[in-house]
Amino acid sequence: MPRAAKKTARRASATGSGARANRGPLTRERVLTAAIAWADAEGTDGLSMRVLAGELGCGVMSLYNHVANKDEMLEGMVDLVASEIALPAPQNRDWQGALRETARSAHDTLMRHRWAAPMWSRYLPGPERLRHMDGILRTLREAGLSVDRACRGFHAITTHILGFTLQRLDFPVAQKDLASAASDFLAGMPTEEFPWFAEHVQHHVDEPDQGDSFSFVLDLILEGLEPDVD
Repeated sequence: MPRAAKKTARRASATGSGARANRGPLTRERVLTAAIAWADAEGTDGLSMRVLAGELGCGVMSLYNHVANKDEMLEGMVDLVASEIALPAPQNRDWQGALRETARSAHDTLMRHRWAAPMWSRYLPGPERLRHMDGILRTLREAGLSVDRACRGFHAITTHILGFTLQRLDFPVAQKDLASAASDFLAGMPTEEFPWFAEHVQHHVDEPDQGDSFSFVLDLILEGLEPDVD
């Protein structure tokens, strides 16, 4: 199947385009859901009100009853994506486990919607992102951390989620090809000048499967957040 046809098929599957896309009234959530499906398949550069109207089978002017412009649409899309992130259960005795689950859910969600991570800090948070952030802070405070320590812990956790995701999305080599790429890089590198980095690259060659790096760093953060009641 040609690449363009594959993309069209993915959009049709995600949005229920065709006859199914025309069912039901036009709502803000339906508009944003269709926009997310388009962005998942095509990215956001080509997304416009006119394109979205075509996907939904409606007139362009109908969309303005629900989103004022593309920027507001993108803001709403990011917030709707945040609704897919699992929230930590309240009063959870295993507060570190609850935060691990939430952080992993956030990372997986942003990897599913690859366009969303670069926009995560571009907009002020909507209600779904606020709910996600409030859940992390609540969990830290219920665990007995002071306001200051919970604040620092919150930033450490959320920066790790976003930073790790962005690095993974932008990394030019697929995980399955990392050992081969590391070996090629090492062959052209002046190892005597940079011995410690050469050792690091060699480790990637010798041990291509280094486990779950996301969880490894997250555990270091959580293990350092001992309760400190003020």
